Amino acid sequence: MVFFVIFAHFSCNLHAQNETETFPKIKGSVGIVHPIASFSSEETTVNFRDYYIVGMPIAINVWKNKSIGFSFEIVPTIKSDDGISKVNNVVIHPGILFRLKHEFTFAGRAAFETSGRYGFTPVLSKAIGIHKDYNYYVSIPVPVRFGNDKPASVTPGFQFGISF
Repeated sequence: MVFFVIFAHFSCNLHAQNETETFPKIKGSVGIVHPIASFSSEETTVNFRDYYIVGMPIAINVWKNKSIGFSFEIVPTIKSDDGISKVNNVVIHPGILFRLKHEFTFAGRAAFETSGRYGFTPVLSKAIGIHKDYNYYVSIPVPVRFGNDKPASVTPGFQFGISF
């Protein structure tokens, strides 16, 4: 019996070592993003106090290899202000993904908003619940925006979601 248990253990390990990842690999993700505050030369506004904005990032990620990939993300946002809620913006967010050590990923994204703003968004993500077919993650996006007759702004946020 002991021999069978030892044999089964080593057989499983050998089988796992023989599995190789194939690339390109297509993954998806969906999440919820909460902007924390928005800073510009004219004002500072705080989410949850002055109004409430929530976004739902939806992405398709194509990994070229274990280290680098391309991502196409769309983020519709809903704003609730004075009892009225509506979709107030959609961000088109293409970017490059860089897998880092310790389950971190950096995304460098271009940003094109239906509100007329544009810019870039660096994002640092960490996989926190790792499973065979899906992972939970948390992210810190830091959108930087320009244009549409408004001053430049920076709006750090908090994002969590699932990738599969």
